[in-house]
Amino acid sequence: MISRKSTIILLGLALFILAGVSDISAQTMKYGYIDSDKIFAEYTEWAKAQEEFNTQYKVWDDEAKDMQAELEELIDAYERQALILSDIKKKEQEAAIEAKRQALDAFTKRVFGPSGEAEKKNNALIKPLLEKINAAIEQVATEGNYDFIFNSSGLAYAKKDYDISDKILEVLEQ
Repeated sequence: MISRKSTIILLGLALFILAGVSDISAQTMKYGYIDSDKIFAEYTEWAKAQEEFNTQYKVWDDEAKDMQAELEELIDAYERQALILSDIKKKEQEAAIEAKRQALDAFTKRVFGPSGEAEKKNNALIKPLLEKINAAIEQVATEGNYDFIFNSSGLAYAKKDYDISDKILEVLEQ
């Protein structure tokens, strides 16, 4: 089965070919290319957002490491004293170890898990920058009269005149 990304790329390529063939005599098309890696590497606000995220990530990571170290200390102490502890004290320490383990697991899931704090923080920092980048692409495309702008993952911009989505939907609905 063809993936959604492959389908989009194929539709984009078909659009590109159809637009080029139908308009070849009417006008010269203008294309551009974006080096996304260069934009991410040299865009100052992107670097600031990355630095902010990395700083927060280190705080979370240090907290997780501290919790892990505390858990390991409890386990080590328990193992050293297991032979001399009463059954009641063993159960208390085992319960304390299990509580620490559960707290660490909960923290890890809450912060680093799917839809966790780390992902949310990253999205909050990156989303407005991606919107700015897309707005800049559209501005440059419009001002420079580009028909299409590509990046390393496919089509980044296309003039609305070349959108044949409604025609495709009409054919599909017949």
